[in-house]
Amino acid sequence: MSDDAKDTRPILVTGGAGFIGSNIADRLAGEGHDVIVYDALSREGVKTNLDWLRARHGAKIIEVVADVRDAGEIGRAAREAKAVFHLAAQVAVTTSLDDPLEDFSINVEGTLNVLEALRSLPSPTPVLFASTNKVYGDLADVALERGEHGYSPVDPDLARSGVGENRPLEFHTPYGCSKGAADQYVLDYARSFGLRSAVLRMSCIYGQRQMGTEDQGWVAHFLLRALAGQPITLFGDGHQVRDILEVADAVSAYVAAWKRIDHIAGRAFNLGGGPTNAVSLRTLVEHIEALVGQDVELRFADWRAGDQRYFVANTQAADAALELGPKRPWRDGVARLAEWFRDDRALRAASPSRPLAAAAR
Repeated sequence: MSDDAKDTRPILVTGGAGFIGSNIADRLAGEGHDVIVYDALSREGVKTNLDWLRARHGAKIIEVVADVRDAGEIGRAAREAKAVFHLAAQVAVTTSLDDPLEDFSINVEGTLNVLEALRSLPSPTPVLFASTNKVYGDLADVALERGEHGYSPVDPDLARSGVGENRPLEFHTPYGCSKGAADQYVLDYARSFGLRSAVLRMSCIYGQRQMGTEDQGWVAHFLLRALAGQPITLFGDGHQVRDILEVADAVSAYVAAWKRIDHIAGRAFNLGGGPTNAVSLRTLVEHIEALVGQDVELRFADWRAGDQRYFVANTQAADAALELGPKRPWRDGVARLAEWFRDDRALRAASPSRPLAAAAR
């Protein structure tokens, strides 16, 4: 077990002011750990998450405002830590298409900076890397049929269980290439240098402290548009299916991976809602309409590069290796997020000077 009660060193969370990062930092600080929240604060609103963490946990939150491409700064933070959760990243496919070099430098160079800092230590510090289901490509070779609830594989085994880790990697778009390269570096540093590293390939994570956009965080984006009475644009036909996972369940998986790192080092796991939390975009919009009590105007645009018509993660490997419990049903989780947005709006209305809550990942 990686958590030594006598080890008082802090835990490093890169991208710690972002959506998932701030939720991980909150869980770890709540369990009594000091947490280095390392974030460039480059995305609009992420400082609000850092302020929230400091207000909740005080001195247990150690703020480092810096870029993961700064090898000296990230090296110092990594060498001080007893564990590293590496979530800092460029996270949007569209941004990667606009500036592939920037995408590469953040996602690949930044990850190598973390790995090299840990490789220099006499005793390997655990590192958990946030990867993506985009490493599997667009799954264009998977035969699909469109039913009442969206696209699903013709293959009954795939339809029942989802896409497993044995699926060949196929990187599409600069974002897929950069995250895929970083994913493979993290795994190879376990092979080549004995780092205690593991990879979590995430599907769609949603929940509190997320402020989604069309490019990233689409569940929150849909909710925010609906609550504001604004139209939602669906890229493609809206029948594409994703498995979605509430952020508290994702955080539990990350913490479990850290605590079991000696048993799972060198492995990659799918992390998502799985088949029981698979939903088409249109079905999600229908549920949101019920939650907000009004119809939502839908607009449509062309399919985007690398879009998957279907992706549902087979999570059996992670569930078994990390001893994960049941996942929150998606309808319940989305309702909880809608309520959080309503409460946040009410607080902002009562305190006009309060900044808009936002998130980075």
